[in-house]
Amino acid sequence: MPRLLRPAVVAALAAAAMALLGAAGESWRWPLPDWVPPPAVPADNPMSADKVLLGRHLFYDKRLSRDGSLACASCHEQARAFTDGKAVSQGVTGESGTRSAMSLANVAYLPVLTWQNPQLTALEVQALIPLFGEHPVEMGLAGREPQLFAMLQADPVYRALFARAFPDEARQGDAALYSLATLTRALASFQRTLLSFGSPYDRYRYGGQPEALSAAARRGEELFFGEKLECYHCHGGFNFTDNLKHARSAFAETGFHNTGLYNVDGRGAYPGSSPGIVEFTGEPRDAGRFRTPTLRNVAVTAPYMHDGSIATLPQVLREHYARAGRAVALGQGVNPLRSELIAGFQISEAEIADVVAFLESLTDEAFLRDPRLADPWPARTPAAR
Repeated sequence: MPRLLRPAVVAALAAAAMALLGAAGESWRWPLPDWVPPPAVPADNPMSADKVLLGRHLFYDKRLSRDGSLACASCHEQARAFTDGKAVSQGVTGESGTRSAMSLANVAYLPVLTWQNPQLTALEVQALIPLFGEHPVEMGLAGREPQLFAMLQADPVYRALFARAFPDEARQGDAALYSLATLTRALASFQRTLLSFGSPYDRYRYGGQPEALSAAARRGEELFFGEKLECYHCHGGFNFTDNLKHARSAFAETGFHNTGLYNVDGRGAYPGSSPGIVEFTGEPRDAGRFRTPTLRNVAVTAPYMHDGSIATLPQVLREHYARAGRAVALGQGVNPLRSELIAGFQISEAEIADVVAFLESLTDEAFLRDPRLADPWPARTPAAR
């Protein structure tokens, strides 16, 4: 049962929600620079400020977990570019997952979601996995849908937010208004607003501010986009990944790669977890292939790789990519399924420092502190306990 609030607290929360709604009533406009195309949006979930505001409240609400201990934001912290700083995340039962929490920065531009599932293409569907998944358990709501919807319906803030975000469903009654369809559409709408295009590199490359980038970062840029390191083959484009879809795309671009991180048994098998997208495709050649993450804000998203097994960016360069895969560096031999793009290279410590300076220039400090993306719940409310 939802925890009862004092009438004064209820009134204050409802008033705050209505004040926010008043500011949110206008039609949606993407806050993007001219050089960035708008994201693709599903026809059955058009953007609206009211829907985004509802999704923001849901994203930060710990009551969307079995014991009130986890919100979506628990594994996706704004200051860490919506990651959690852990190698792998833990759910409400204390069970550890097998994957590092991915950054949600610019997730609206990704045609495929998560590290390894090429069939998961919609944020509206992806939201169901952490909420109700059981392998591993994350937020632990499987079988608790009635309690979840009772909480949403009883909360005065949500009653106002849901009605404004979904007026058609509101006219059909509470069963239509408080549903998995409305909840996941609101969460997806908020996530599509997690846009990061204000880094020093953006100001240097697109904003006509040559002073925005240090000399070291400019040298690192040359290495990153040069033929010696060839990072750009997988981490190219305006989102620094080879996975891209936007409103003007003729088709979606997808990229999954085996970088030779492991080679335990000579066939690309991985200890303790499923071996990449082969779990979904059934194709042996897909063992060890994971989706290329964006490098935007990468300096604040440590630890790195799909399992968080590399602690720092210098180690990623020195111990993995320069050695043509960490499996080689560990004496395990060449992974026969390793991408042909992973060939290794000679690099000095000074050059590593320059590349790291370039990667640090992709940090968008305004994005990490944007109050429009922050927790909207007042302290000491049930959502934030």
